[in-house]
Amino acid sequence: MNYTFYELAMLFFTYSFLAWLAETAVATVKEKDFRNRGFASGPFCFLYGFTGIILTVFLQELKGDVVFLFLGSMAVATAMEWFAGKLLERMKRKKWWDYSGKRWNFDGYICLQYSLLWGLLGFLAVRYGNGLILGVYHSLPAIVGRIAIWGLITVGIIDFMGSFLSVCHIEERLPRLLGWNHRLQRWTFRLATKLSGHIEKRIGRSYPATLQEQEAKEKSEERCSFVQVFWLFLIGAFAGDIVETIFCRITAGVWMSRSSLVWGPFSVVWGLAIALATVLLYKDRDKQEHHIFWVGVFLGGAYEYICSVFTEIMFGKVFWDYSAMPFNLGGRINLLYCFFWGIAAVVWIKGLYPKMKRFIDFILKKTGRVLTGILMVFMIINIIVSVMALIRYDTRADGKAAVHGWERAMDEHFDDARMKRIYPNAIPQ
Repeated sequence: MNYTFYELAMLFFTYSFLAWLAETAVATVKEKDFRNRGFASGPFCFLYGFTGIILTVFLQELKGDVVFLFLGSMAVATAMEWFAGKLLERMKRKKWWDYSGKRWNFDGYICLQYSLLWGLLGFLAVRYGNGLILGVYHSLPAIVGRIAIWGLITVGIIDFMGSFLSVCHIEERLPRLLGWNHRLQRWTFRLATKLSGHIEKRIGRSYPATLQEQEAKEKSEERCSFVQVFWLFLIGAFAGDIVETIFCRITAGVWMSRSSLVWGPFSVVWGLAIALATVLLYKDRDKQEHHIFWVGVFLGGAYEYICSVFTEIMFGKVFWDYSAMPFNLGGRINLLYCFFWGIAAVVWIKGLYPKMKRFIDFILKKTGRVLTGILMVFMIINIIVSVMALIRYDTRADGKAAVHGWERAMDEHFDDARMKRIYPNAIPQ
């Protein structure tokens, strides 16, 4: 089933609101005092909204299978919870919630009892909840529904930006960066200070774990800058393509292109995986190997599954299929390769990342930002052209003639023969 923008927006805000009701009610009863559990000031828990959309879009094909829908919901929702917890910790350098006191917890951010709950809630949402919510939405006059959606989007953006401003303390730097005049600067600073003060007090009451200051740790913490993340993405994309190419040669006996892009040996899936793994795990590199291994197994499998569904929806092609391998899920992931993700995470974080960081620092010291800027522009253009070529490749397979100039350009420079060489495993759906 293909959902419209308005349908997805309605599901997003409904699940955000219902989650806020549930979280706030449970916390208030537990603490015997009102607790607003949302990240934003309004009645929304946006993480649940995003998770609901991801489950709706990416697990739709599992709707008819009770067991796999439950397991898929549990895996994806747990991965989202862990990812959000780590990301918020990187932003604020504090834990927003902590399950360390619960049995079968992992890293204090996820635990078995909540993972089982997420699996059940995800199953109910995809199997029954979406239909009920959209049934109510479609019962409204079309104009009323759309006005309501845009009103919610406006309120949600303002609310989220205000909360983000508070968490990152951007209000302290924004006037200076934009060079506003003195009067506007004072007015903006006063407004932002009041807003952030209100939000921080509420966040502190709702999430006591954020009150545990880590000043000494913050001073000694290593930071992973955007430029370093870009270089990690670039190196990971290149190395991933080379490794996959050699792996195919050894296992299948053929040399086969494994690139995600039309220019150069770059695998975007591997590049993003390396960048994300580094951002989330580089501070955990002193932990035991089994910790990093199981994080890699779990998150790597969820990541590969989502990438598979996304590329199929986006480009109408299946770029890999593990249906012939044992312990696979819809041909998108399999247990053996999930273990490979775990091994790769350990090798990268424990062994390669420290050396790669020194190499990147050396490059930046010698070339400054010039080489980085050139490569960044190249990769952006490469990705855009690759997306256009793949979209045209799909529409051409459906027998649609080129109408626009970019479509004719893609037909001229990236015909079917060339696309088959670049993407030999792309199977039309």
